[in-house]
Amino acid sequence: MAGMRSAHVVALGGGHGLAASLSALRNVTEELTAIVTVADDGGSSGRLRRELGVLPPGDLRMALAALCGDDEWGATWSKVVQHRFAAEGDLHNHAVGNLLIVALWELLGDTVTGLDWVGRLLGARGRVLPMSAVPMDIEATVEGLDPDDPEALTRVRGQVAVATTRGRVRDITLVPADPPACAEAVEAVCTADWVVFGPGSWFTSVLPHLMVPDLAHAICTTGARRVLTLNLEPQQGETTGFSPQDYLEVLRAHTPDLRLDVVLADSDAVTDVDALRKAVEDAGAELVLASVAMGDGTPRHDPAKLAVAYTDIFTRGRIDTWR
Repeated sequence: MAGMRSAHVVALGGGHGLAASLSALRNVTEELTAIVTVADDGGSSGRLRRELGVLPPGDLRMALAALCGDDEWGATWSKVVQHRFAAEGDLHNHAVGNLLIVALWELLGDTVTGLDWVGRLLGARGRVLPMSAVPMDIEATVEGLDPDDPEALTRVRGQVAVATTRGRVRDITLVPADPPACAEAVEAVCTADWVVFGPGSWFTSVLPHLMVPDLAHAICTTGARRVLTLNLEPQQGETTGFSPQDYLEVLRAHTPDLRLDVVLADSDAVTDVDALRKAVEDAGAELVLASVAMGDGTPRHDPAKLAVAYTDIFTRGRIDTWR
């Protein structure tokens, strides 16, 4: 197995969950690739997507910012790309990094090359890639939106609509159903030592990677070991009422061929360890319980604690399942 610093780690997801993993992983390995969902249709990203026909840059920007170092250069550029304008006109709420990324895409004519240039400017400790070469929509089957029939199923389309739905999401599909994968992302998964899923919005950030055919095939057949990091608590709307084992069951329902090696969960977020352990064992994986939450009462992962857990997993191949 590759040593800790030389292990090639691929992290999949989007938004704040992926950013937490990347903030941890950039201090664990020197070979890090982030593969980011491209289904966002809200805010600055949604406006740029609709007006220019580009991939939504927001989650890509957040991943790049998370890979910035802790020195003055990295900390400054991280703040710059995350900065949003407050204005009365069209610039209102646009993130500087979104505009920078799209400008490089237009100038260079290539999505991956543009992201690599932004990464070099920021001094990013890793590479950021989109999961697909085209923007896409998420369409979900949602239960509980009809007040006259709580069991009725409704189709909801769009990342923002799915993430904020008042009903319970049952399953998702992508539109188009067979989007082309980013070739560099597929190659990264195929050559990885470890693939890390989560944490993050389950239906809109984590699962979509497993619904891009070529990328899903690479994830399921790679020789890399796979780590699933569970969320600290359900997300209002998208995963309301979820237990830790529900995340696993949804993942397996959408991708039955996916094999997991390690499932990482926060020891304080699991109320029924036996139930979760059974679900993990049914998935053929090992349960890892560790303290990985911020500890301030918010449902956020602590990058420093995550780094410790990931280091143990990568260097030893396993971690004591009872902390």
